[in-house]
Amino acid sequence: MRARTRVGSIGLGLGALLVLVACGSPDPEPTAGPTSVTVGPTLSSEKGAAPAPAVTPRWPLTGIAGDPAARPSLAVKIENTSAARPQSGLEQADMVWETIVEFDVARFVAVFHSQVPAEVGPIRSVRPMDPLILAPMHGLLAFSGGQPGILELVAASGVQMISHDAGAPGMYRTSDRAAPHNVYGTPTKFWAQADADHQAPPAEQFLIGRSADRATAVLRGTPATTLSFHLSTASSPTWAWNAASNTWLRSEGATPSVARGGARLSAVNVVSITAAHPPTKYHAQNHASVPTYSLVGSGEGVVATGGKVVPVTWKKDSQDASMRLFAADGTPAYLAPGNTWVELVPKGSGSLTVG
Repeated sequence: MRARTRVGSIGLGLGALLVLVACGSPDPEPTAGPTSVTVGPTLSSEKGAAPAPAVTPRWPLTGIAGDPAARPSLAVKIENTSAARPQSGLEQADMVWETIVEFDVARFVAVFHSQVPAEVGPIRSVRPMDPLILAPMHGLLAFSGGQPGILELVAASGVQMISHDAGAPGMYRTSDRAAPHNVYGTPTKFWAQADADHQAPPAEQFLIGRSADRATAVLRGTPATTLSFHLSTASSPTWAWNAASNTWLRSEGATPSVARGGARLSAVNVVSITAAHPPTKYHAQNHASVPTYSLVGSGEGVVATGGKVVPVTWKKDSQDASMRLFAADGTPAYLAPGNTWVELVPKGSGSLTVG
């Protein structure tokens, strides 16, 4: 009995000692958890924003790639009668509009911008349709003179007038032709007269594709070799497709049209615009009525490009608005890059025959 008591006492003593050791031990150190680290994106100094797509500059009236000069358009009224041919400068015009005036004769509104001819002419007087053609370009117009009422129309259109009758520099009479077919001019001197309100290049007039194969007539048109116009009893120009030069070659009837320097007159695009051709309140010699064209509105037309033709609808919302062309399905019609001749066909009396 005495032996059992001693063992029990020893057991109780060890138990108490363990309890005291446990109670006197310090708390264990906490274990550190994982450190949270935020890592930003790696930026390379060689990488930046995506470059803007390169857009090739183009001359606004022709759509030809280049570095357009910061000058306004220059329109010149040029006569088109047998006494005036061959004319000077037409082969370098970006656009030429052919109009019928009194006595059924034709006159050109030749517009220059991308090229600078040394001389232009014969220069003649303004007519009521000129502001309708030129107001959207807000450029210069060189002419020999005009009736007071018609001059007021031109001035109100925002075009800067350069008139021989008003003594504008750069115009002169030649001795090799009889008056009134002998007024000529120097375009560089005309451009030098541009005032502060007429410095900007013209806006695009017709829509022009980036390449010839994107022209609407090329994509959707039907093949053609000749364009025979009847504009009046005194004017029947024709155009023949020339595959070698990829242009339409102009003739006056059956006579090839050439510039005074010998170059054949040609066009990448020929645009036919049919519009009413009413008389105005203005009169010429022998009380002949001076006509105009109804170009605000819409009408029928034809575009010839690349040896093909396509019918179009033309639309012009106001005198200041550029004319736009639309295909049969209502989508915009595009020309090919290059020069353009516009034939204004009098509705009811004029015609175009495609061969």
